[in-house]
Amino acid sequence: MKRNILITGACGGIGRALCAGFIQAGDFVFALDRDSTQLQSMLSQWTSEQCRPIVADITNAAALKQALLVATQNLGAIDVLVANAGTAQALSLASTTEASWKHDLDINLNGTFHCVEAVRPSMEQNHSGNIVIIGSVNGMTSLGHPAYSVAKAGLISYTQALAMELGKHGIRANIVCPGTVKTPAWQARVDKNPQVFEDLKKWYPLGDFATPEDIANAVLFLASDAARVITGVVLPVDGGLMAGNRVLARELTLEDI
Repeated sequence: MKRNILITGACGGIGRALCAGFIQAGDFVFALDRDSTQLQSMLSQWTSEQCRPIVADITNAAALKQALLVATQNLGAIDVLVANAGTAQALSLASTTEASWKHDLDINLNGTFHCVEAVRPSMEQNHSGNIVIIGSVNGMTSLGHPAYSVAKAGLISYTQALAMELGKHGIRANIVCPGTVKTPAWQARVDKNPQVFEDLKKWYPLGDFATPEDIANAVLFLASDAARVITGVVLPVDGGLMAGNRVLARELTLEDI
């Protein structure tokens, strides 16, 4: 059965893969992004029977709800929310300012809350719904981007609260935590160090990184009936990064691990 899917941050690398994945699965996608030009360009590859754009800023709760209300009119309620929109500014505490701290929390944490609140009432009313939040391994350990990491750590706790409290309404909530993903968001670092991906591989047990499609595949599973009793789960999709530190283990044991 065709479902209505709301995907935020639709124009990013992971967002584009999410849109493609759900459309290919036969669902109808509401692609939300604040960049109207990129949104229209991206969605030109699909028909109006497959997707519809929503231009909105997720940090503005009232405007977000209104934009969603207008876009979904006569098309039914949202069945699945994929809260993917996110961004990071300051790389370290030393470069973090009051403004950058607020920016990262507003978009990554508060913005996600606004998105959930925009769809929660109808999900509760229908006694059915699925929420998949895109977190990060940064929310599981310290890897730089402190404000972003704090927000992503908050999303883990928030996801668990959603799973616990909304389960009685037939709503599931899970969070996918990517490690390094080759997306355009990395371009500034690639410009600074063209070997950055090769340099990072030693930290990943699989010696490789996720693609946007790998993240989309994990989300598609969690949003499917195959995961019908899975809720409150924190799923790293990270090439084994969170499994352990092979480089440190090798230096500690003096063994070829």
